[in-house]
Amino acid sequence: WKNGCCKCIAFMFSQQDGNGKVSRVIRIGTRKSQLACIQTDSVAEKLKGLYPDVHIEIGDNLFAFEMQIGEKSLFTKELETALERNEVDLVVHSLKDLPTALPPGFTIGAVLKRENPHDAVVLHPKNTGKSLDTLPDKSVIGTSSLRRAAQLKKRFPHLEFKDIRGNLNTRLKKLDEKDDFSAIILAAAGLRRMGWESRVSQVILGPEDCMYAVGQGAIAIEVRAKDKDILEMVSVLHDPNTVLRCIAERAFLRRLEGGCSVPVAVHTEVKGSQLYLTGAVYSLDGSDSLKETMQTSIASDNKVEERVDEWVQRVGVTANNMPGPAQDASEKLGLDLANLLLSKGAKEILTVARELNDAR
Repeated sequence: WKNGCCKCIAFMFSQQDGNGKVSRVIRIGTRKSQLACIQTDSVAEKLKGLYPDVHIEIGDNLFAFEMQIGEKSLFTKELETALERNEVDLVVHSLKDLPTALPPGFTIGAVLKRENPHDAVVLHPKNTGKSLDTLPDKSVIGTSSLRRAAQLKKRFPHLEFKDIRGNLNTRLKKLDEKDDFSAIILAAAGLRRMGWESRVSQVILGPEDCMYAVGQGAIAIEVRAKDKDILEMVSVLHDPNTVLRCIAERAFLRRLEGGCSVPVAVHTEVKGSQLYLTGAVYSLDGSDSLKETMQTSIASDNKVEERVDEWVQRVGVTANNMPGPAQDASEKLGLDLANLLLSKGAKEILTVARELNDAR
């Protein structure tokens, strides 16, 4: 669109008029970054596979600039503005970048199967063969995430943590070409989608070391809630387990009134008919924390499809092709766990963390 702030992928339904011409174009909006383009291309390919008559067209209107990592909300706003103006019909996001309360008229129409949601360590070339445990005292670790820093400061007190800005490409370049960082922490899912698994320098960080961000590893498709045909089209991309896990995570975060400005972390698992949610809040230095686990049954025999409109959203997600009771149970699980932590003092921990972060 006009300001050159987004890439647009357009694909056309083969809805023909009497002259045999395609009568509709569906446009997908995304960010310019290489990872965003890869994610959007994967969504377009899935839709093309499901709808063989769809014709895909890649737009050439790319970003004229690149914002800092702390300004993700500006990217989201630009894309939602284009969606509101009918300049695009779908927007592809990393789910962790989307707030738990979407603007009126928008909904998440699909949450795709989640990649590994955990974080990974990428070491400076000079530290090949080492790990966070074996790095020398005072080694500097780069991360822009308060969540990661808070957990890892507590787990690895001999290390120091410093902000590192930019997209994946930029951060890896800063690591490799300078001596400012001994290692950086990145999402394993992003590295895998970029084809950079070889850069992972040690075993992926497990929940005992670093739990992940709400929605991390999942791709979301945002649409206009009133567009029933678009919702119906993208809904087939929903992965049921991922949807239920992310509804629980997003409900947990929303109840805590958290976000990227405070350290909140989660870990979810589906085992049979049980959904397990572990959630935690941290002080900025990790010295103060609360962590609890709860579970719920997500078994349901209700196969009736729900109405497709914005009023069946659960923390911004519309999953009209999934049983409502399982979604309700997942949302309640997130709320119940958040209420448990709040009863134990989570609000105080997060308030102090937010104030200290704002004062930086």
